[in-house]
Amino acid sequence: MSLRIYGNRQLKTLPGKETRPTSGRVREAVFNIWQGGIAGCRWLDVCAGTGSMGAEALCRGASLVVGIEQSSRACVIIQENWQAVANGEQKWKVLRGNAIQQLKTLSGKQFDRIYFDPPYASGLYQPVIEAIAHYQLLDPSGEIAVEHNPQGWTPPLIPTWEICREKVYGNTALTFYKIVKSGESDDEGD
Repeated sequence: MSLRIYGNRQLKTLPGKETRPTSGRVREAVFNIWQGGIAGCRWLDVCAGTGSMGAEALCRGASLVVGIEQSSRACVIIQENWQAVANGEQKWKVLRGNAIQQLKTLSGKQFDRIYFDPPYASGLYQPVIEAIAHYQLLDPSGEIAVEHNPQGWTPPLIPTWEICREKVYGNTALTFYKIVKSGESDDEGD
């Protein structure tokens, strides 16, 4: 399958159905929504697949991109894709293994933008989002975008996070979270 990103750059993909690259329409939407916050940002791509979201972030000026992916074959493709698009000043790293275990290794680091796109039926949504919150990986002024099937979606709830926008693009939906700032809670003063 041919996959093109920002600047008409072509990425490698895995044959078969081992990964499900984020569609061009959804990628474009995410980067339009976050357009003012990519240059110089720290980007985390959880369940990175072919690495198209991280590659796009690198092409748009992210200073650091970290990807987490279970498949060793996919990790090789991600490394090749990111090597091809990164400039000499950008840092990137691919972590292979279980998402929750790899998130623990990132404890103490924070990211401005986090993209989380697991296999829809994987059961990873709640535990991964809880791990991101527990290890405080989301910068206080950052956002996380969670890709999911719009049917039957129950958004994981984190007491210190709020949903700031939701978008649906055909068979794909995105739910965006941000950290609730002090004084912004709906139930304050009750």
